[in-house]
Amino acid sequence: MIFSLKRVNAIFIKDWIDLLKNSYMLLTIAMPLALAAYLGRVGGNDELSHMFLINLTFTLVGTFVQASIVAEEKEKNTLRGLLLSPASTLEILVGKSTLSAAATMVVVAGVMFLSDFQMVSLPIFILMLIVGLIIYISVGTIIGLLSRTVMETGVVGMPILVILGMGSIFTSVTDNELIIKLVSYLPSEQFNYMWTQFNDTGSYSDIFGNLFILLIWVVVAIAVTLITYKKRRFD
Repeated sequence: MIFSLKRVNAIFIKDWIDLLKNSYMLLTIAMPLALAAYLGRVGGNDELSHMFLINLTFTLVGTFVQASIVAEEKEKNTLRGLLLSPASTLEILVGKSTLSAAATMVVVAGVMFLSDFQMVSLPIFILMLIVGLIIYISVGTIIGLLSRTVMETGVVGMPILVILGMGSIFTSVTDNELIIKLVSYLPSEQFNYMWTQFNDTGSYSDIFGNLFILLIWVVVAIAVTLITYKKRRFD
């Protein structure tokens, strides 16, 4: 089946209309912007603060909004109708992810402006943005498929979101080397390492290891999303 941008656009427009009616998701999208404005005013403009805001945006907007969009389809019993439509699996997944991706990019841009984010390397930042979108939106899709309602996404996804979005907090409250090591492999931590390492050395070769770990996350996230989709789409 030929990939149809028209079908993807139709799914996007439907999600956009639903988003405008959902104050819960609109509030979620606004949270990183409010925090960025606050940190910008109090002088929280160091590298780690900036990366925390971007990782928080990935988590709240990329993952949480995506989970809510997918779960809402299940809650309204409209996902089955979408699956029985002429749209292919790829068109459905891309269509359901387009709004979350667009919202995430807009909020990231807003966060950068409000917090006076200093661009060290545009190519690396774009790469991080693309990889982050794939990973976090995939996780959001999985959470949405595992949830029966929008409210249930908070119960199912909160532990995952806390780990993905604020994993570094665990390293500051524990001396357990195993936990610290595991947290260091999280996408948020790898983004931090990439950005700070390149800022310190200016060498692309120093971030290849971090990029390799992130690409593993991409492959695993996509694979688990497809497996979950096939198992849970008719539940």
